[in-house]
Amino acid sequence: MSASTVAAPAALPAPIDFTAGDRRTRKRARPKPPLPLWFAVIVAIGAGPILDGGFPDRGIWPLAFVGIGLILVTLMGRSVWGALLIGFIAGESFYLVHIEWATVYLGPVPWAALATVESIFFAIGAIVITLAYRFIPRAFPGVAGRVWLTSAVVAAVWTARESLVSVWPYGGFPWARMALSQSESPFAPLVAWVGFSGLSFIMVFIVALALQLARTSEVRPVTKAGTLALVVIGVLIVPAWPTPTTGSTRVAAVQGNGPAGYFDGAAPGTVMNTQIDETLKILDEHVDMVVWPENGADLDPQRVPQSAAALDYLSRRMNAPFIVGAISQRGDKYFNSSLLWSYPNGVTDVYDKKHPVPFGEYVPDRAFWEPLAPDLIGLIGRDYTPGTKDNVFDIGGVLTGISICFDIADDQLTRDAVAGGARLILAQTNNADFGKTDENEQQLAIARLRAIESARSIVNISTVGTSQMIGPDGHTITSIPAFKPGSMIAEVPLTDTVTPAMSFGHQFELFIDGMGLATLVLAGIASAPRGARRPRVER
Repeated sequence: MSASTVAAPAALPAPIDFTAGDRRTRKRARPKPPLPLWFAVIVAIGAGPILDGGFPDRGIWPLAFVGIGLILVTLMGRSVWGALLIGFIAGESFYLVHIEWATVYLGPVPWAALATVESIFFAIGAIVITLAYRFIPRAFPGVAGRVWLTSAVVAAVWTARESLVSVWPYGGFPWARMALSQSESPFAPLVAWVGFSGLSFIMVFIVALALQLARTSEVRPVTKAGTLALVVIGVLIVPAWPTPTTGSTRVAAVQGNGPAGYFDGAAPGTVMNTQIDETLKILDEHVDMVVWPENGADLDPQRVPQSAAALDYLSRRMNAPFIVGAISQRGDKYFNSSLLWSYPNGVTDVYDKKHPVPFGEYVPDRAFWEPLAPDLIGLIGRDYTPGTKDNVFDIGGVLTGISICFDIADDQLTRDAVAGGARLILAQTNNADFGKTDENEQQLAIARLRAIESARSIVNISTVGTSQMIGPDGHTITSIPAFKPGSMIAEVPLTDTVTPAMSFGHQFELFIDGMGLATLVLAGIASAPRGARRPRVER
């Protein structure tokens, strides 16, 4: 056979791309984000101050929902690194504004450090939210999965991050939970049913649901609006937990407005003298108890005879026990204490603050931190030891919960007081170190929500304000203007009812957090690419 008659070889088949399936899977796994990264960064920067505007003292509570929505939009469709960046920026823009009051006492470095630490947690939470937006719709592609389940998991993940930072590290920093923006909103009564974490979950769920409905093309616009309206109305028509009273007690609370700040440099006893001066004005009042604020007796009556004599005189003249804040020393340990003092018995009970503020009232792991910032750590000359005593006093037959300053932000301590039979809560605090900043209004908001959550009246008494007596439904009974000396006297309702939040709040929090994280893990496993199978080549 000649060369000219040899048949030309057939054309070779195109090479097979074995990675195409994986690329298509990855593309499906991360849908296109609604905002380009550069614009998401801008939105994240603006979201922080808007979110803060929902909290006191601005207190425009709807802005909290707007801020949540802006942050969630920036996280949709992000890569892990993109979510980390956006979450950190959003966290910084929020915390730097929200806790700006820390600069008054600690200066700019600790303020920035605390904001940065909280922002790192915020960024980690942002990654998990981004993964929820990626995995849940893939694992559950129906409308129910993409709209309802995705919204629930996103809200649960947000709440889980709040739960973590509220207790860890060093006892946690629960100051900026979303629920705390709603102390005077129509959503406030919900805390009696679901607690602080439950209210945070509801807030984020409503916002996430609105965003998912807006993104879903299968649902008509009218149906979207109607669905969201029904959810919001359904939440708001939940009745307030009933707070039937079981009597009352007449309480006097005294705000001396003395120089109670750490750096005020006042001579020992100056703060106590201002408390005495205001108490002398109400000697003829008939009351069942008199409450002074945290460190109102800056000369410990357990160790200073003149201080003890002054309290004996006041207690004898008013024929009432005093609950006073003082710094106790036992051996080489210091405690931030509340003393139950009555004439002629002196101290009959003591509660030591269980949640002292890390890097404010004590330095955890001082040997590690002090070499890193010796000048700053050196400002905290003594460490307060966390207390171990129960936080309930029996004051003339009225079991009363005691909370000292930062204690009021600790969920478990309120539950402990109610479980111990408390029918009333005294919240003693000293806001002098934070000047005329948002801090005292933010703390008052926490106290108001605690009153609703526990269905207990709360007497929030400060050295300088803001001081209020708050009823078990959250309304203000009476108050003293901030940075004005004065007293407030009122019949305060007593209650025995136990709200669902007090009975099951912790379990509900664990259920929310566990449900969200477990669903996300299962969705991640279900939506993980299985890898492309090598196709058979016909021979």
